Amino acid sequence: MFDLDVNIATGRLTLRPFTLRDTDRIRSIVKSGVRFLPPGAPAKTSGIAQWLSHGVHELRRSGQGVHLAMTDAEGLIVGAISLFKTSWSAGTTEVGYGVHPYYRGRGFATEAVRGLTRWAFETVGLRRIDLTANLDNLASLRVAHKAGFTWEGVLRDAVMEVDGPHDLVIFGLLRDDTRVPADTVPRTELRTRRLFLRPHAPADVPHLAATCADPLTQAQAGVPRDYTEAHALAYIGHSERMRTRGAGVAWTGEVSETGGYAVNVDLRDLDWDNRTAEIGYMTAPWARGQGYAGEAVTAIARWMFERQGFARIQLRAAVANAASQRVAEKAGFAREGVARASLGGEDLVVYSLIPSDLA
Repeated sequence: MFDLDVNIATGRLTLRPFTLRDTDRIRSIVKSGVRFLPPGAPAKTSGIAQWLSHGVHELRRSGQGVHLAMTDAEGLIVGAISLFKTSWSAGTTEVGYGVHPYYRGRGFATEAVRGLTRWAFETVGLRRIDLTANLDNLASLRVAHKAGFTWEGVLRDAVMEVDGPHDLVIFGLLRDDTRVPADTVPRTELRTRRLFLRPHAPADVPHLAATCADPLTQAQAGVPRDYTEAHALAYIGHSERMRTRGAGVAWTGEVSETGGYAVNVDLRDLDWDNRTAEIGYMTAPWARGQGYAGEAVTAIARWMFERQGFARIQLRAAVANAASQRVAEKAGFAREGVARASLGGEDLVVYSLIPSDLA
């Protein structure tokens, strides 16, 4: 059974049991209608006293877990974190958490998960901790990654919510894990002579959809046919999940003077051991022939070489795609040869760029 007097200090937080002294804060939270407290928390203020004196402690009494408040340096409850589904014979448990909306984006969830998992391993003696998150919950995926969990798989349509079924990502952390979280490319903004390169935003969806639905893009890129805004939204989510896992990153390039959407550039197949990656791009129909893709590719490649220590960036273009080959050559890439039947049976011209090419 978990200790009644748990008190875990992290850099900015204290994780400790809920008590009747939290009545005023819980009343304020319940009245506000925000949702982050553990399952079973009261929906009405009339249930607060019963919940604080008994309900929130039932999980601990059952021996299956514990609910803890996250409090800041002033003692204010800013979130909640729990261990549950504990199997003492197997030495396993699962962690879950919630942060008050006002305090999100400050790293509290990651800090709390790190502190609680360390305590569960070192003090309680458990050997494995699970963490699950919806595939489309990018914030929770980032928390799991930063806390050192390993992405172990995806359960399709595993949870049912108001808007329908959702895929669930399974993460695991072992007591003897020595791995550190995989490297990731930070969400970075870059500027060139004419472009502002930034992470994707929801406002990009219609522009990305229009670019991918354009006949020329359809003919030269491996995008889905009948491309819709739903495809674009899914692509943006996929890109951020790849960034979270250290496997890729993507930028939108907009014209600095007008803010007009001009180009999409993505890095994929990142190899952090050898510091190599592949780059790809799609230009909005109106912006073709103006050098925006080459300008964006050169800036991103230079930044990857100078700030991330990469040694090689590869670019592949269909043999029949002369425009894409011109982009590669104007950006300084060296043609290396043709990879036969490389993509859907199509031959691709292989280009590469290394730091000395931009010296």
